[in-house]
This record gives sequence, structure tokens and C-alpha cells, in this order.
Amino acid sequence: MENINKKLMSFIEETPNAYYCVNNLRQELINNGFEELYENEPWINLKEDGKYFVTRNDSSLIAFKMSDKKENIGFNIVSAHTDSPSFYIKPNADMFDGNYMKLNISGYGMMLNYTWFDRPLSLAGRVVTVKDGEYKKQLVNVDKDLLIIPSQAIHMNRDANEKISFNHQVDMLPLISLNNDKKLEDIIRENLSNFGKDVDKICDYDLNLYNRDSAKYVGLNDELILAPRLDDLASLFPAFTSFIESENTNSINVLCAFNNEEIGSLTLQGADSTFFIDTLTRIANASNIDLLVALNNTFVISADNAHAMHPNAASKNDPTNKVLLNNGLVIKHHINYSTDAVTSSLFKGICENAKVPYQDFACRSDMRCGATLGRISQSHVSVDSVDIGLPQLAMHSTNETIGSKDVLYMYKSLLEFYNSTIIKEKNKIRILHK
Repeated sequence: MENINKKLMSFIEETPNAYYCVNNLRQELINNGFEELYENEPWINLKEDGKYFVTRNDSSLIAFKMSDKKENIGFNIVSAHTDSPSFYIKPNADMFDGNYMKLNISGYGMMLNYTWFDRPLSLAGRVVTVKDGEYKKQLVNVDKDLLIIPSQAIHMNRDANEKISFNHQVDMLPLISLNNDKKLEDIIRENLSNFGKDVDKICDYDLNLYNRDSAKYVGLNDELILAPRLDDLASLFPAFTSFIESENTNSINVLCAFNNEEIGSLTLQGADSTFFIDTLTRIANASNIDLLVALNNTFVISADNAHAMHPNAASKNDPTNKVLLNNGLVIKHHINYSTDAVTSSLFKGICENAKVPYQDFACRSDMRCGATLGRISQSHVSVDSVDIGLPQLAMHSTNETIGSKDVLYMYKSLLEFYNSTIIKEKNKIRILHK
């Protein structure tokens, strides 16, 4: 347990946003012998025992392991997302007021605004540069405590403890300096590789604020993990680790890491795009297998965190489905989710084979429930799917909380899944595990 938690904490520290997430996954895949494919090139001569991955728009990734099996083959798929709620930096972002230099920002995703005040923040993302007519994409991370969004003192905002309403354009602009001798472009240039020497012009950027607080254990017996971006890195990391370590020649194992879940996934690289079906189609063509048959032998686990019962707001939970930290993985039930009785039963069987506890989540009937990657991707790829997650407190806060046992539960259950083969035979289904 300690080992995988420490690795998760390090991964969070190295992953300020979706661009760095995919870059870090990409490097780890290469280190483990995976070959990178490109969507603008034909996929030919893929090896039956080959390991491959493809990215789209630098922020989504699909990795897969081929199989030499041709009949009754299916895909074992786990999907998670790479993005988290944050603020993105607008064009022409420099703002000056007195001796304050601020940046013009806008919200990305549905966040808990008040949790962003008075924390060490910085900038990370993708920058497009040009020199001699050649455009290049570069990652940039200003690796220092660069910005802060200061809260107003209670003396100036007497209603702060009674009314919580913040205007992004007015109340939440980050302070970057008390000096106007540098602009954002200067800061970007200084933090590019080679200090921007190979750049004539910075054309544009996709930059986000990120919280620089460190991931840490909390609790009398280190029962909890407190960290930024646990939604959804805490599900993605054990999913990725189990995928790397899996061995299964009877199925094609697939790991999907999609960007833009927090804003509805309707982007060229989101789960509500063609990226998923495009990739599965090309795998089927390269493997000389019938895609429609393979999809009907496919099982998808959509891994995104779930709401645990809040210690001070238990009444917000469904009366008979209260999710607890460190009590096992969560199977998410709602009309908005992809889970049904069959897929829930199969995942429970996988957990039992892995000796991992599980629990059911359903939201109160009088409360709104969000959508998931599972349901969104089903609109493009109609396959059996279950929505699961780690139980979590303070979802969409800049710091979130999970149980320190649950990451290991996720890893064990998904490794069991990747090493299993789901056999469908008319009116019955069997799980053959390694």
C-alpha cells in the first residue's frame, strides 16, 4: 500500500495538468517498451505481441496491447480522465493596477471557488512558437510559487462567512508581481527549453493555473491522502499501473486517458469525440479481426472518483447507499451512468477474485447527478460498461481527500480485470481469470 501511494503522490507532483499528464504517461510507456503510433500515418505491420500507444492533441492518450487470438477476441478497456477543474489564462492576460500585476483568467470546469484563495499557485501547459516558418509545440511549467489569489479580509467583506459568491472576473484574478517590468510572455520565454533562444515568436498558449500544495498523508494513522487533482489522477494512476503490469493474450487490453471530462468531453480529444472508436477500428483492421464481434466481447470500466459520505453532511447521501473511505471501490448507479445489473455483477465478481472490497453508490433522488466517461463514450462505442471510482471528499476542491487504502484496492481490481477474459455465451457470462 505504501509503495503505490508514494508513487501516486509523486505522479501528482509531476502532473500539473492534462498536457503534463499525457507527457508523463507517454514517457513511462516508452520506458516500458511501447511504440508510439500517429494518427496521420498508416498503422501497418503491428506485431501480434506488440505494445502501442497514440495521443491526440497532446492531452489524451490510448495505449493497447495486441493479441494473436483471432476468434471471439474482445477488448478489456479502462478509461479515466486527465483534466481537473482549474483556471485557464486568457490571451493578452497582463493586467496592471497600481503596482499590482495580475493575470486575466477564466474558469475551467465546475470548481469550489473559495478553495483557490491564499494558496501557492503557478502556471503550466502548452505553448506554440514559430521560427523560420516552423511552428513548434512545447510544454512549459513555471516551477515556483508564482501566483496567489488573495482573499479579502473579513473587515472588508463582513458577509464572507454567510454568503459565498465569487465573480471570476472580479474576485479571483491571480496576483503575479508587484513590478511591471516583465510580462507573461517574458516569463514564458524564460521557462521554455533553451530559454527561448530557438524562438522568434510565441504565437499562443494553453496555460492553466495549478495548486502547488504537496500531496500528503493526513489522520491519526495516516488513513487519508490530501492532495490536489485527485479527481481523476487517483483513478488514472492505478489504472495505468495495472495496465502496464497486465499479461493477457486472450484479450486486447486498452487504457484510455481522455481530456476535457470536466467540461463535458465534447472536444476533438474528449470521450465524446471519435478518438475512441477511431483507435479501436484501426486496432481491429491491423489485427484482421471483426470489429463488431470484438465490441460485443468487450467490457469497459470507466474509472472516475465518487462521493464519499461527508462527516458533517451525512444527510446529503442516499439513505441506503452510504459510501465510506477505505471501505472499498465504489460502483456507481444512476440513469446517467453506464452501470447496469449485468456490468455491476461482473465487476463485483472481478473484485471478489481480487479479494478487494466494494460498495454501491446512488445519489439522493432529489439531487442532481453528473454524467461520466462511461455513458459519454457509449454514445460512440456501444459496449458493456460499468462506472466505478475511489470514494472521495471535497470533490472539485483545489485539495481533495481519499482513503489511503483505496488506491491499492483500485490497482488490484483493475489488474485482476486486465488479466481476465470475459466469455459471453448466449444467456450466460463467465469470467476466466489468470
